[in-house]
Formats: sequence, C-alpha cells, structure tokens
Amino acid sequence: MSKLDNLLWQRGVMAIINATPDSFYAASRTQTCKAVAERAAQALCEGAVMLDIGGYSSRPDASDVEAEEEWQRVRMAVAAVREVSSDVAISIDTFRAEVVRRVTDSYGEVIVNDIMAGRGDDDMLAVVAERKLPYIAMHMRGTPQTMQSLADYEDVVSEVAGELRERLAALEKAGVERCRVALDAGFGFAKSVEHNFELLKGLHRLKALGQPLLVGVSRKSMIYKTLGITPDEALPATQAVHWEALRQGAALLRVHDVAEACRVVKLYEKFEKL
Repeated sequence: MSKLDNLLWQRGVMAIINATPDSFYAASRTQTCKAVAERAAQALCEGAVMLDIGGYSSRPDASDVEAEEEWQRVRMAVAAVREVSSDVAISIDTFRAEVVRRVTDSYGEVIVNDIMAGRGDDDMLAVVAERKLPYIAMHMRGTPQTMQSLADYEDVVSEVAGELRERLAALEKAGVERCRVALDAGFGFAKSVEHNFELLKGLHRLKALGQPLLVGVSRKSMIYKTLGITPDEALPATQAVHWEALRQGAALLRVHDVAEACRVVKLYEKFEKL
C-alpha cells in the first residue's frame, strides 16, 4: 500500500476545494490560483490530511460541464496547491477517466473521488486499476441532473449497501485492490432528507462491508432544511452530525470547515479512549 492508500484507512479530515462557480455553498468557491492557494494553506494549517479538488459541481440540478472545462479548472487548482505544498495528498473529485489521466500525467499519483463509482465513465475503473490509484466509490443514482428523481427506496440502508457491494465487485473485476478502496454513502445524492438520516443511523451497516468510510455531510440540505436555516448558518449543526458519523465508524470527514471538524475528531478520540 502507498502513502495515499494508507490515508484512506486512517481517521482524518478532507478539505473541500471547489474550483467551480456554482457549488451549493458559495463561500467554498475558489476560482483563482490565489483563492485556491489561500484555501489550501489555511486547510493544511488547520489540520486537513488531504485536499479534495473538484472542477464539476455535483449539487442537485447543477449544469453539466464539458470535460475540457472541468480539466482546466482542476489543472489550475492542482497547480496552485502544489505551489503551497509539494507533498500534500490530493484527491480529485471527478467521474471522468480523462481528467484522471491528465492530472496523473501532469502531477503524479492522486486519490480519485468518484461520485458515480465508475458508472459515469466506462474507462474509469480500468484507469484506476492501471495506475494503481486510491479510489473512493460513492453511492448515487443517475446524474446530478436526474438523481433526485431516483430517490426511491424500500430500505435505503440495505439498498445503498447492496449497490456499494456491487461496485466493490466491479472494482475487483477491473483489477482494483480492495486495500485501495474507500466507500461513501453519498449523503444528499439521490436521497431525501429522511433517507439521509436513515443512512446516518445505519452507517455502521455500511462499515460492515469492510472498507473505510468517507462521510460528506458538511452544511448539506439534510441539516439546513431540517433546521430551517441556510448553508451559511449550518456549521454548528454539521459538527453534531460529524460526531455521530464518527461514532458509526466513519474514517474520513469531507468538510468545508477544517478547524472545527478537526476539533470534533480530537474530542471524539478522547471520548473513544475512555
């Protein structure tokens, strides 16, 4: 296992870097080299173990973006991060194999954070296997444009577990070693608010699949819609959800607010030792 593989199995905080103009939380948008560099430096100072760079907004009903435009955004952001740190772990939030090829050709090994778990691009799993890249497979149905119409479950935890199990089999068939794979329940992706809370309550059942879990709930609609607030006001409540995710077995928290999430991790680890 490489250093990046090992990071998937260790508890820590992943900082979101959105090189996009339309991510749901406006304060997270970093569209210039300067903004990315400042965000990266702050996240590392506050304790992030990896930086997750995205050039394609995956919020519900987000506009589609051509692959070339996504690549240009990702390239700008990775270059800016590498000016800040030559060795910080970088994950690329993309479902496109071509973006993975180009970023690894230019900058070397990265973690691939794929919201479609290989379903969005027939070449993705082969590229991940060929280049021996760490991989995060997220559960969703459809695309960002169609996913909310597909939030139909009899038992959301069982069905998400089953669909992730199927993706693990597809990864194994493609030649991706299990030691390189983490799973993400996909909070907010083809799920209602109620589904998200059911998933949170049953997260330990996904942990039983045997892979490390990444949880991305930061400032999401399950929080702000439930409380009748805005994403800007959702930070304190996000930390309450983070605690429960850790209690249920999450390894990685994907967040907008690094310092606060790291404090929750530190408190939880103190509690866990008692």
